[in-house]
Amino acid sequence: MDNVDLQVLRTIAQWCADGRRVVMGTITRTWGSAPRPAGSVVAIRDDGIVTGSVSGGCIEDDLIDKAREGVLASGVPNVVRYGIDADAAHRFGLPCGGLIELVLEPVLPRTRIGELLERLGKGERVRRVLTLASGEIKLEPAGDTDELELTATTLTTHHGPRWRLVLIGAGQMTQYLAQMASALDYEVLVCDPRAEYADGFAVDGATLTREMPDDLLTRLKIDGHTAVIALTHDPKLDDLALLEALKSPAFYVGAIGSRANQAKRKQRLVEHFGMDPAAFERLHGPVGLKNGARTPPEIAIGILAELTAVRYGYRIPTPVATGAVTSVAAGCVT
Repeated sequence: MDNVDLQVLRTIAQWCADGRRVVMGTITRTWGSAPRPAGSVVAIRDDGIVTGSVSGGCIEDDLIDKAREGVLASGVPNVVRYGIDADAAHRFGLPCGGLIELVLEPVLPRTRIGELLERLGKGERVRRVLTLASGEIKLEPAGDTDELELTATTLTTHHGPRWRLVLIGAGQMTQYLAQMASALDYEVLVCDPRAEYADGFAVDGATLTREMPDDLLTRLKIDGHTAVIALTHDPKLDDLALLEALKSPAFYVGAIGSRANQAKRKQRLVEHFGMDPAAFERLHGPVGLKNGARTPPEIAIGILAELTAVRYGYRIPTPVATGAVTSVAAGCVT
């Protein structure tokens, strides 16, 4: 769950406390060129006020009309589709062939929004199961994945803290990565016990800790919504981080350095710490997409591009350099 969806839930709770009728809409499937991804959330108040978004405005207009007519905020959840044919796609502003499927859910006490927000406030990850026939809700502990699932009888969504990025080292590269990752709505944690680096680090939206990397990762209880990237070139720090990260459920583990340095790192961890060589199959190193990057911000773009691809389950083929400019592999700056 990102901050936008969390804000929608908070707004729903406030509207209900104010005595308003509210409907929550969740995108469950998209086909073609639908403008918003599955899981996007919108809420419509009985007077037509909207929070959140599912289409950028076009479908929201139709939902507003229905809310004002009083046809949404009663009864049980229902599944609706927009843009099934070319005429409907044009009417609702969808690209040609686009299709959006929504579950519209009247918000009632059985919806348990307040209880969900309370659990999220404690840092829990929650699986929310909506029974379509009755509108009843179950709130359960979430697993490592957060895939939305719509069946003939239920809608399952996952809610919890933001995706988290742990950066080992507070150097120049980290400055750019932290800024860009914050813009992508990651919770960014920067770990560096070295005063000469940590004292000068300051990025809005990033939290700095001076713990040793292994202590931090143990304390955080790394889960499948966390990425860890080692950036110091200092084996005393990077190796400690990788020892913990590679045995955790972290969805992405990366380390800066050339291929030669990666080989040396693997040898150290196997010989001195007894790490299973198979664990290195999860390590992205040299870290980042190979995009010809030369400068720290360019390399940061490559790293976050690869991080995004892994997060959404995409495999990007190895790029082929073209032209006369010599390519420098991302993450190979030493």
